[in-house]
Parts: sequence; C-alpha cells; structure tokens
Amino acid sequence: MALGKNKIEKEKDMKVILIGAGNLATHLGKAIFAAGHDVVQVFSRTMQSATALASEVGAQPVSDISDVRSDADLYVVSVKDSAIVELIPVLCKGKETKVFLHTAGSIPMDVFQGMALHYGVLYPMQSFSKQREVDFSQIPCFIEANDEHALQQIGDVAHQVSSRVYHLASEDRKYLHLSAVFACNFVNHCYALSREILEEHGIPFDVMLPLIDETAAKVHELDPKEAQTGPAVRYDENVLRAQGALLKSNPQMKDIYDRMSMSIHKLSVKE
Repeated sequence: MALGKNKIEKEKDMKVILIGAGNLATHLGKAIFAAGHDVVQVFSRTMQSATALASEVGAQPVSDISDVRSDADLYVVSVKDSAIVELIPVLCKGKETKVFLHTAGSIPMDVFQGMALHYGVLYPMQSFSKQREVDFSQIPCFIEANDEHALQQIGDVAHQVSSRVYHLASEDRKYLHLSAVFACNFVNHCYALSREILEEHGIPFDVMLPLIDETAAKVHELDPKEAQTGPAVRYDENVLRAQGALLKSNPQMKDIYDRMSMSIHKLSVKE
C-alpha cells in the first residue's frame, strides 16, 4: 500500500553509516546525503571502493568492519545477499539499540532478529549502475520495520529520497523481486542475445534501440499481454520453424527461443 504523504519533514538530520559501496549503495548513499543527513562513514571490503563513495558524501572510508562507529542513528546495509548474514552479527555487536536496515529484495527483514532491537528494509526497485545517474525521487521504495521506532526512521528517509514509498512485507517483497528479475534481468539478457546475433552478421546493435524504446513505452499505456506482437502470438509455425533453424548451431539459444515462443502463445490465449 502506498503511503499517503510524498514527503515527511525530518525532525533532525541523522548520522548515517553506509555498509557497502556498490551500485545501489552509491545511489542511495548520495540521495541520503542530498536529503541533508550526515553520512559519517562508508564501509567496504576494499578501501578503494569505500574511498570512492565516501568522497562523494563527505564521509570517512573504512575497510575493516570493526572500525565502524557505534554512534550513528541509522546503519544502511547494502551489500550482496550472500554477505548480509555474515556481516550482521559483527556489525550489530555493541550497537544493538540503533536502527538497521538492508536494501535487498529477496532477504527477509528478520535477518536482523536477535542481533538488533530496531530494524527493517528499504528496497529501491531499480537497476543501478554507478556510471548512470538516476532520479531517485521517482524510484519506488518498499519499506517495512519491526517496530514503530524503526518504521519512523526508515519511513522518514524513504520519503526524503523518493516520492513513491510503499509498505510491503518480506513475504510479498520476494515476489516483487522475482517479478523484477523477469522485467529487467531477463529482458536485458534478451538484449545481449540479440546483440550476439547482430554482431555475427555485421549489424550494429543500435538499430534495435527505437524498437526497444517503443516496446518499453507501450506498457505505460497498454497491458503487456495486449502489447505483445510477433509470430509467437498467432503461433505462425512457418516463421517459428524458420527462425528456429537459424539457431541450430546454438542449441541453448534455440531452446530459449522455443520456450519463450511457446510461453508467449500460451499467455496470449489464456483467458
């Protein structure tokens, strides 16, 4: 459910520590800093990464988790999923009364349970790359918290960096993340496969960009099922067979083509 207010006035600037300096941490950290909070430290396993982000948000870089300060108000854990469970016990020790959040789409909130008193999630649903700027205010952010104190702080930050904030429980967020994999990662992989085919025949990938842009623009106005075009919708066996034959030297790509075509057709006739 979307929260009613787009912005909430913060009572005070918080001291924030960023745990992680990757793509998401970089964009969220810069947005938190731009909102007026005091980013006091950036932790990363490599000093180079910690320094790169710290220099943009006026923070101290650290590469040893034991050097993370205990006097911050909010600890933002934005590292790869496999590292979260490993980091949390060390990070939370001696800071149990502080507020902790992680930014992962598929990790439950209760990963902090027993390690901290106040915790939650702030999941910005977007694909991030350090080299591309984004308008964070337009990114949907999904939050949850284990108590009112954590919800107040996490909610304040979320509203200050985004105009689209939603409450979503861990059980539902994992399906949101799964849907994002289909809508983003799988689609981008199809772009990569398209590029491979084009490069083999000396055709530049940028000829696809108007088609890609129009396909994405359509779903702002049409249901994706209604926007679907191509031979698989009508199951034109002659075209499907001929295109499949072009992929005979690449069985994996042909398998993707066949399965995707069948899925498109089945969805198109589904009531």
